[in-house]
Amino acid sequence: MLNMDFTRRVAIPAAQQHWQPSPALGVWRRRFAFEEAERGHATSLVRFDPGSSFRRHDHPLGEEILVLDGVFSDHSGDFPAGSYLRNPEGFAHAPRSEPGCTLFVKLHQFAPHDTARVCIDSHRADWQCDGSGIETLPLHRFGGEHTALIRCPAGAVLPLPGPGGAELLVVSGSLRGDGDELPAGSWLRDPQPAADGLRAVDEVVALVKRGHLPGVDG
Repeated sequence: MLNMDFTRRVAIPAAQQHWQPSPALGVWRRRFAFEEAERGHATSLVRFDPGSSFRRHDHPLGEEILVLDGVFSDHSGDFPAGSYLRNPEGFAHAPRSEPGCTLFVKLHQFAPHDTARVCIDSHRADWQCDGSGIETLPLHRFGGEHTALIRCPAGAVLPLPGPGGAELLVVSGSLRGDGDELPAGSWLRDPQPAADGLRAVDEVVALVKRGHLPGVDG
């Protein structure tokens, strides 16, 4: 097990993680949290070398993906960088990538009865601006769980409001706060986000999920 105490704050800068081989040749992982070696709850970066693939499989309690670079493919289509996917329990596929790609992947973490399949191209979707220069693209909501991409200009504070904890991946740019420097590829999970938040060193895009941590009041 790794980082499975959801009541503890965990910050993992990109430089602290190294690529490790997966069971599929040419597919690599940087693990942030996992329950068991090849099953159960897992959060990681996944890199497909050009032409690599996984055998067909499904994901109990779902699979959530953000394509960070390259093109990710399965029988349902080709998904370029910026694509956000949610594949619920019962969805089976054989993922592959012809040019290669890097993904942020969360496995076995859907709430019971959350069965919606979601596919959003963030480059074509309508972002919402709050008037302060911070833009938000809502991606998914179920019960108290909210997932969104947030774009912050340099110097702005990334908002992490609401009970139930927060989790983020820095997609681009760099964040600073609570003694941490979090460049692109860094991951943070915080059961009680600090009121003063994280400040964008330069323009930042982050995938933010809140209200979802098990055992944390929502």
